[in-house]
Parts: sequence; C-alpha cells; structure tokens
Amino acid sequence: MKKRAQEVERALDVLLPLPEGPEKRLIEAMRYAVLGGGKRLRGFLVMEVASLFSVAPACAARVAASVEMLHAYSLVHDDLPAMDDDDLRRGQPSCHKAFDEATAILAGDALLTRAFEVLVDVDTHSDSQARCELVAALGAASGARGMVGGQMIDMLSEGQDLSGAEVTRLQALKTGRLIQYSAEAGAILGRAPSHQRHLIAAFGRDLGAAFQIADDILDTEGTAEEIGKTAGKDEAAGKATMVSIMGLEQARAHASMLAEQAANYLSSFGEKAANLVALTDFVVSRRS
Repeated sequence: MKKRAQEVERALDVLLPLPEGPEKRLIEAMRYAVLGGGKRLRGFLVMEVASLFSVAPACAARVAASVEMLHAYSLVHDDLPAMDDDDLRRGQPSCHKAFDEATAILAGDALLTRAFEVLVDVDTHSDSQARCELVAALGAASGARGMVGGQMIDMLSEGQDLSGAEVTRLQALKTGRLIQYSAEAGAILGRAPSHQRHLIAAFGRDLGAAFQIADDILDTEGTAEEIGKTAGKDEAAGKATMVSIMGLEQARAHASMLAEQAANYLSSFGEKAANLVALTDFVVSRRS
C-alpha cells in the first residue's frame, strides 16, 4: 500500500500543478486536501485491480489519482460546519480551518471537476469507450444515487431509529459505492470480460461494506490520534451504525464475514490477487 500510495501521490502532484495568479490559492487548498496523507485505499484498489489485467501503471495511476481527488472533495465538504463540522482530518486541520470556508467549498468543487477532466483525457486510456465507461461509472457512484445520496440520508437519519437494512443501504451509498467503483475502474481500464467484472464488482461491494463497519468500530473505540479525526462523533450526533444496532462484537464479526466473502470472489485470479486478498484482512484489522 505504501508503494502504491507513493505512485498515486506522484500522479496527483503532476495533475495539480501550481499556477501563477490569484487562483493559486485555490490550487494550494486543493493540494492541501488531497496530498500528503491518507491510506490511498481507493487508489490502491484501482492500481491493484488494473494490474490483474496488465494495464500500464501510468494509466492506472491517473485513474487512481482521479478517484482520490473525488474522495478528497467529499471529505472537504463533509468537514464543513454545515455538514459534520469537524476541525480535524488526517491528523491536521480540516481544509476550511487551514484556509477558510469559502475556499474549502471551491477547492472541493474544483477537485470534483478535475477528477472527471483527468478521466476523459486520452492519456488515461487510448480507447474512448473505456474513458466514457469510467466517467459514467464514477458519476453513478458519486452522485445522488451514490455517495452524495448516502450523505443526504446520513444527515436526515440523525436521531432516527434505522433498521439494519436501512443502515446497510445508507453505508453502501455513502461509502461503499466509491470503493466498489475503485475496484471496477481497474477492470474497466483492463477491458476485462463481463464475468470477471462482476466478480470484481462483488469484491468491491463487500470490501466497502466491511470497511465502513470497521470505521464505525474505530469511531467507537479509537482515539483522535489513531484515526486522524474526531472520535465518537457518530454516537454524539445520534447516527445509526452497525455498531449501534449490533453491538461491538457482532459488528466486528459481521465485518470479518464480509471481508472473507470479498476475498472469495478473487479465488479465480490466483496468486495475482494476493495483495487484494491481503487488503481484505487489513480493512477489518486497521487502527486508522
């Protein structure tokens, strides 16, 4: 993951050059939000799945960078006072604290649009059909029927009693869809046959679900120093999570079951998928 993170970091640095002029402050805020931190889990997924299909690393790194831009935009906006109101992100002041609220909003907007701009560039893939599929898939995963829709449901559900099925759907939209896209993007880049794309999509879906439950556990058990953001916020805000519904131990067991299920979808890829299988263990055992 460290090696892949370095590759993604280099791609981000190249794709977000600092211009001259007054817009330089905007790019500085964008770079602050996306560079120099985070697990790069989504970028890792793009790179590793792409490697299953012998995709050129430079092309995979561009797609990995684009999804990290989009993820960073969501975090910048999520931290704003009107949303989750968090002053800490990845162990440092949130973008709106390091700059100001207006700049943070614009930085998020610009990261979002830059993500799609990178995907449609011919340097990302020589096949225009592949570029169109990447754009369509990212739009579906991140929009009103994906991540942003999940964020809306999350805000509306504060203080409400949700069922396990309702929390599962909320988390699948808010977190899972972008993780699933990250896996699928590698297969799209590799022009993988449909049966393999279905396996990769199922892997990404269950990995995303396990990741979010692990996040819920960390929010309950972890410290701000470990997780790089304010701990205990879900409970304080009255948000329904799998931990609040199942309890810690059952939620932990459920996350492990999902991770194991995700790994099983990769069995036909053999040793080539060893890093992705290892990731399923990491997702549920991590402390940040």
